[in-house]
Amino acid sequence: MTQFNFFHPIEVRYGDLDPQGHVNNAKTLTYLEQARIHYIKHLNLWKGESFLDIGIILAEVRVTYKAPIHFGQPVRVGVRVVRLGNKSFEMDYLIEDADSHQQLATASTIQVAYDYRQQRSIPIPEEWRRTICAFEGLESTFST
Repeated sequence: MTQFNFFHPIEVRYGDLDPQGHVNNAKTLTYLEQARIHYIKHLNLWKGESFLDIGIILAEVRVTYKAPIHFGQPVRVGVRVVRLGNKSFEMDYLIEDADSHQQLATASTIQVAYDYRQQRSIPIPEEWRRTICAFEGLESTFST
C-alpha cells in the first residue's frame, strides 16, 4: 500500500458501537470526516473558523471493511489526496489499529470544491493545489 503522510488518531467511544459490539458502519464515515478535516487543517487550508469557508462538499464515498473495530481499540486514520481534478479531488483512507497496524477498513472519497455562499462548485483554489501537491508529492498538472 502506498505511504500515507498524515494520520489522525481516533478515540473509539462506547456510543460508536452497534448491538453487535463493534463500531457501527455509519460511525466509520464520521472517522473519515474527522481525519479529512484534520488533514485540511494540518495543511493550513482551513483555519477552523466558519464551516461556510471550508470550501469542499462530499460527493462520493466508498468503504471496504476488513475487520471489526472495538471499544477502546487504538485506531488511526491515514489520509492522502490521490487525484486532483479541475473542481474535484479524490482522497484515500486507511483505518488501522494504531499498535498492530492491522487494516480495519479502506476508503475513498471524492470532494468537490464548493462555494457555500453562492451554492455552486468552483475550481480548486491554486493555494490548495500547490499545498496538496507539495505535501503528497503529486504532479502539479491536473485531470478532470
